[in-house]
Amino acid sequence: MSTGLQVDAVTVRAGPAVLLDAVSCRADAGRLTGLIGPNGAGKSTLMRAALGLLPLQGGRISFAGADLPGMNRRVRAQLSAFVEQSGAAEVQLTAREVVTLGRIPFQSIWQAAPSPSDDLAVEAALADVGMGGFAERYYHTLSGGEQQRLQVARALAQEPQVLILDEPTNHLDVQAQLSILGLLRRRARAGATVLLALHDLNLAAAFCDELIVLHQGHLVTQGAPEAVLTPALLNDVYGVRASLLRHPGTGRPMIAYDMPAE
Repeated sequence: MSTGLQVDAVTVRAGPAVLLDAVSCRADAGRLTGLIGPNGAGKSTLMRAALGLLPLQGGRISFAGADLPGMNRRVRAQLSAFVEQSGAAEVQLTAREVVTLGRIPFQSIWQAAPSPSDDLAVEAALADVGMGGFAERYYHTLSGGEQQRLQVARALAQEPQVLILDEPTNHLDVQAQLSILGLLRRRARAGATVLLALHDLNLAAAFCDELIVLHQGHLVTQGAPEAVLTPALLNDVYGVRASLLRHPGTGRPMIAYDMPAE
């Protein structure tokens, strides 16, 4: 039985348009899996379908053998967390209150305030993303990058076994991008299933253990970054010419894009 996220022949449509066409792939527990492809490839569709936010017209998505999108919503929220590209600006909520939203699936309907375990999870999540000093600031007054880090913290506060993130490095500066991706890789190493969509292919190559490539709703390939990121794939999928180099310290692939003719 798979211990991670398994996608089997999944098809998703919006009216006559096919958003995903019999896609099969996986995200293993303990590994950081990147979902890459150009705009419109189906990355967000796949992630939302996995979490029951879009209906399937075919196929199955499971975690540890159980039907993930078909689960009871509360059970699924206790198991999995989702970070969207841009979180809603919760007006009049402090940063701590936004992160505390991640504890709702574990609270009883008569619980008047967060429990001590809720508070510990929230404080740990704020510290993990470097936002402990912003806890009493109002969310809507923060920068886009600070809000994004809080959305990651909210997801971490759920202590999920499955963590799915759609462009989690949006709005972040370089230092914050590296910090958040390092944090997600550590969560994966600790046993979580972590699937994230990335547009920056050099970040994907540097941090991900496995890459899933989608293009026009189809699976192109899945494998290690050094096997997936080839000049031919970059040309076929992204329409760009590039050379592949090796990072002098890690040996991981680095992409050097050809400049367009002036």
